[in-house]
Amino acid sequence: MSPPQGLGRAAAAVWIVATLCACGGGASSGQGGEAEGSGAESAAWFEEEALERGLDFVHKSGHEEGIYYFPELMGGGVALLDVEGDGDLDLFLVQGGSLHPGGAPSEHRLYTNDGTGHFHLSQRLTTEGYGMGVTTGDVDGDGDVDLYLTAVGPNALFLNDGAGSFTEVDMAADPGWGTSACFFDAEGDGDLDLYVANYVEWSVETEQECFDPTGQPDYCSPVSYQAPAVDRFYRNDRGLLVEATHQAGLDAAYGNGLGVVPGDYDGDGDLDLFVANDQTADLLWINDGSGHFEDRAELAGVARDRQGGVRAGMGVDSADVDQDGDLDLIVVHMAREPDGFFINQGPYFVERTHNVGIATADWRYTRFGVGLRDFDQDGRLDLFVANGRVNKMMAPLLPEDPFAEPNTLLRGMPGGRFALVKPEGGVEPPLLETSRGAAFGDLDGDGDLDIVVVNRDARVHLFRNVVADGAGHHWLLVGLFEGGTQALGAHAIFQVGNQHLRADVRPAGSYCSASDPRLHLGLGEASRVDEIEVHWLDGSLERFGPFDADQVLRLSRGEGRR
Repeated sequence: MSPPQGLGRAAAAVWIVATLCACGGGASSGQGGEAEGSGAESAAWFEEEALERGLDFVHKSGHEEGIYYFPELMGGGVALLDVEGDGDLDLFLVQGGSLHPGGAPSEHRLYTNDGTGHFHLSQRLTTEGYGMGVTTGDVDGDGDVDLYLTAVGPNALFLNDGAGSFTEVDMAADPGWGTSACFFDAEGDGDLDLYVANYVEWSVETEQECFDPTGQPDYCSPVSYQAPAVDRFYRNDRGLLVEATHQAGLDAAYGNGLGVVPGDYDGDGDLDLFVANDQTADLLWINDGSGHFEDRAELAGVARDRQGGVRAGMGVDSADVDQDGDLDLIVVHMAREPDGFFINQGPYFVERTHNVGIATADWRYTRFGVGLRDFDQDGRLDLFVANGRVNKMMAPLLPEDPFAEPNTLLRGMPGGRFALVKPEGGVEPPLLETSRGAAFGDLDGDGDLDIVVVNRDARVHLFRNVVADGAGHHWLLVGLFEGGTQALGAHAIFQVGNQHLRADVRPAGSYCSASDPRLHLGLGEASRVDEIEVHWLDGSLERFGPFDADQVLRLSRGEGRR
């Protein structure tokens, strides 16, 4: 939140201090009665090994002393993808650049995996816009994974030649401020369309002046500009992306878009969209099956908080947390705002943030990248959140970076609750950075999930999973394919004894990032999966299995039992 425009510096400082007092204090404020987990764990869940594994990428916001351009605060993103189709995950990292006149273009980096989780720089991609985020998908249907980059300025589409090299192609790119994006099949016609969340109608010429509690210059918030942006939709026409926002009904509502995650939220067999907006109401675009959408966030109970107010929506994720066969949602927010944890009840959602134990877990921090994943492979989803402030309203935790915070890790517990893991972020000692994008996948081929986090004006972090090594739990990693292409939008039901566990094929979610779309399942002590029931996007169903645990599977349409 920023002071009202027109206040002098001293008055602005007084206004901010008063606002801080009204907001309350630390994690216990206003949250009486919630039973958080003890956080008794002492062993690290992850080890940070970016440099040891060849990742020397350093994000650059372009910030110059005394000048606070709003977009410098919000990047950047990361994608995990199999560039050459060799079965291991490569890394693409989005560079910010410079918003100052005469600044150099953004130079993004592709790092290729040698098969053991070690990386080498294989390509540099340059774009005109100031880099923000990235999403992945096979746009042209040739069987390899392409890249779409969002930016302040024109976004960019890069096609994969199949050998691990990318080339930019012309398209009518949105010249606004793109953040998160996703490829998904809106009409069920077999090709991938594109949704791009836009943040604020912003330019260097319209930049505002805002101040911290001491009256010094600081970054503004979106309410300072009063200029929420319309998101964009591109329909796939034989491999070409054609802007069709109005035709799809996706300009009927808008906001300050930061996060987007597709999924079949109403259970009717087609893909919908959830969009997290910053200090404007969130959106739930329900698909009528033909690729035309209607916002039902208010009716479904996911647009606002319990009191009817809007929150600073940033990162998002969805998964079947309560194991009842449908998709639940989490939206993470800024400091002193509890996250939105929404349980799907069919035609509507019920917020259960306080009930599941996450309302105060990261109350002090501002949250961006987020993932519901089973890191310890015990059969329950855990929660990782990448944190970093957006203003200097609180005393710094790190003198050299007033926006730096530790990340947050919560362990999934019986009964659908979460418990805070210590050390903070699952790393010993805890690392403090201004973290933004986060992506999830098995980088070293050992079957468990690792994490890559992009940090503003700092080097990237690669968190290698070590908690699963000593747990003795089993796992399964499954790729679903149609015609040689990963079947984005399909989902599978895994039968493990008397349990039926759902997982969905999608790279999108988190914040400005793309994760491995393969389905990872923690099995605990179970040594096999009895059956995998695959629901393809056109409504057809196939069954595969049984399968022994602890292996990587590639399941292709037409090879299962009908």
